[in-house]
Amino acid sequence: MIQDIEPKKLINAYDPGAAPDDNSIILFIRDGSAAVTCAADPDGTEEILALPRYAACRSDADYIYLFSVDEDRYFLAPWNEDPPDSCRFVSIRSLRRSGFGPRSSIFAVFTALQLANWYHDNTFCGTCGTRTVRDSTERAVRCPSCGRVIYPRIIPAVIVGVLDGDRILLTKYERSRGVSYYALVAGFTEIGETFEQTVEREVMEEVGLRVKNIRYYKSQPWGIADDILAGFYCDVDGSTEIHLDRTELREGVWVRRGEVIGQPDDFSLTNEMMMRFNSGLENTPVLR
Repeated sequence: MIQDIEPKKLINAYDPGAAPDDNSIILFIRDGSAAVTCAADPDGTEEILALPRYAACRSDADYIYLFSVDEDRYFLAPWNEDPPDSCRFVSIRSLRRSGFGPRSSIFAVFTALQLANWYHDNTFCGTCGTRTVRDSTERAVRCPSCGRVIYPRIIPAVIVGVLDGDRILLTKYERSRGVSYYALVAGFTEIGETFEQTVEREVMEEVGLRVKNIRYYKSQPWGIADDILAGFYCDVDGSTEIHLDRTELREGVWVRRGEVIGQPDDFSLTNEMMMRFNSGLENTPVLR
């Protein structure tokens, strides 16, 4: 999955005194896009995309330390600062599809997007409207007027592998018309719900099925939607007739074990759960 970057490790401890050096990576993030540098391959056939380093930026801007991945330290540029002329903005979603950089770089950009949006959305206090300031000891922003403390937002959600013996339920989202591959039932946890109750509700709402034997599989951070995803397998309880919520899904099908076609990459919890079922390993304990 996208967070599986071993032997590298993302170290997200907050360091308010950190300052960039020439080799630090500077992230310019706006509206779901990141600035990348562009250069020609030696044969001149295509571009190489990389993240800009501080040596190419060098300004008096207030760069925010985000985290490190081994020796690489990542900083966030102010929202209104322009990147170097050698850069262009590309969709962060497209970086996943392009094969950009090592997996650790893609995971870092996905995680940075979550923090960038949080910092931008909390420039002002939601209680009194005063401009916030960064806390000096922890990852938070504070209101100097009313004292409100705001921490990064993490939204819980579930991914559900609904099983009927040697079949698994696969779906396609209505809103993702350009995506040809299948996924699993998914949804956000509502106020007052457990994960298990979210599983029951989302499966009923999206495909009209009752489920039982709900069992946890694994979790995944997914910064592009501010999520922490919890994966579950469960068994259909009663009728297997699918009744799609056409506002959410455009397709829902039962697929037999051995016939599941995976997604284009192995970044997602959804894909891992699909392919684990395909190999008959959905009930095998996972080493974490």
